[in-house]
Amino acid sequence: MMNLIDKINLERLPNYLTIFRVLCIPIIIINIIPQSFFFNWVAVLLYIIACISDFLDGYLARKFKVESKLGKFLDPIADKILIISVLFILVAVGKISGFFVYPALIIIVREVLVSGLREFFAESKISINVSKIAKWKTLIQMFTLGFLIIGNDFTLLPNTMLVGEIGLLIASLITIYTGYEYFKLHYKSF
Repeated sequence: MMNLIDKINLERLPNYLTIFRVLCIPIIIINIIPQSFFFNWVAVLLYIIACISDFLDGYLARKFKVESKLGKFLDPIADKILIISVLFILVAVGKISGFFVYPALIIIVREVLVSGLREFFAESKISINVSKIAKWKTLIQMFTLGFLIIGNDFTLLPNTMLVGEIGLLIASLITIYTGYEYFKLHYKSF
């Protein structure tokens, strides 16, 4: 009996992690808004936990062969909501400003376009798989946004905002490349 319960829980764990990530998003956003030392640290710690859950849900689903339709649907949506929400609020509070609003906008537009492509091809047999460079882009984005959330409140690294801004620029360039690759690979399917 216990093995059955463990198996059921294991099968659902990746989805629970994804749902947890979605539930963290408003809490992260609420903690970014005040722009105080304490709340910035709360936001970045929750953000780090959300990013780790992104890695864990996919890893566990593949390792234990418990991938589900809900997970395949919800995981990329949760990722996009997390990234877009954090980018949006960082622009709103002025942590992303000036020139660096453009790389943020590029990332947001690409996330929406790739989601649209996936939706467009959902009914067909064509699937849009995530490339290795797109995974690197996601990793760079996640680190970058962590640096931007904490900003100058991380005194051990005096140029935290600069690291975040450079990372944002690099992530946007990779975003352009991977977006182009997705469209180039699938444009004949339109």
